[in-house]
Amino acid sequence: MSLILHYAPDNASLIVRLALEELGLPYQTRLVDRAARAQEGAAYRAINPHGLIPAIETPHGALFETAAILLWLDEQKPGQLSPMPCAQGRGDHLKWLLFIANTLHPALRMTFYPEKYCPGSEAALRAHMRGQILQYLARIEAAARGPFFAGDAPGMIDLYLAPLLRWCALYPGGADGALDLAPFPALLAMCRTLERRPAAQRAALAEGLGAAPYSAPRPPNPPEGSAT
Repeated sequence: MSLILHYAPDNASLIVRLALEELGLPYQTRLVDRAARAQEGAAYRAINPHGLIPAIETPHGALFETAAILLWLDEQKPGQLSPMPCAQGRGDHLKWLLFIANTLHPALRMTFYPEKYCPGSEAALRAHMRGQILQYLARIEAAARGPFFAGDAPGMIDLYLAPLLRWCALYPGGADGALDLAPFPALLAMCRTLERRPAAQRAALAEGLGAAPYSAPRPPNPPEGSAT
């Protein structure tokens, strides 16, 4: 199976790269040069008309939307990244995956790019969303003590959540910027477990994320391209 991941370093495509590595699926990468705004160009929009990263080309056509890509990849090796269809825990796994994709991830985007959502009131939006994000993380922290994720072997939730936690700790800059993740020990433990996986280490090396990209993140130093 031929897969091509269109990515930018330390972007949402990292979530997909983690899944590809964990599943052991062969793939190639194509850099989307954010510094040149390549995601807005006609060539990339022919693959993802929304101009967002990531996208992945498959034998069945191009896919976009991070959660949709994860679910499609999960179907290629059923049971490895989530409970099997109709298995106990499948519904719980999916509801938290979609909560992270549909609620937490958009909230982070609003804090990182407030000018896109509320021009002229960026500081107010960022402050409001900060409070919301802390509430969301507290709910996920409580769920992480259950059977749905944060186990010895990562699932789709772990692979989606760890990069989001990384970005919470790194961005946005300034005095009121990054969130302190110390109050979320279950999530930090999940990050440390993931970092020990060879698949996660390969992804971190490919994107210049350092040795502890999720539990003690630092700005990326990618071998190609730019995170912003």
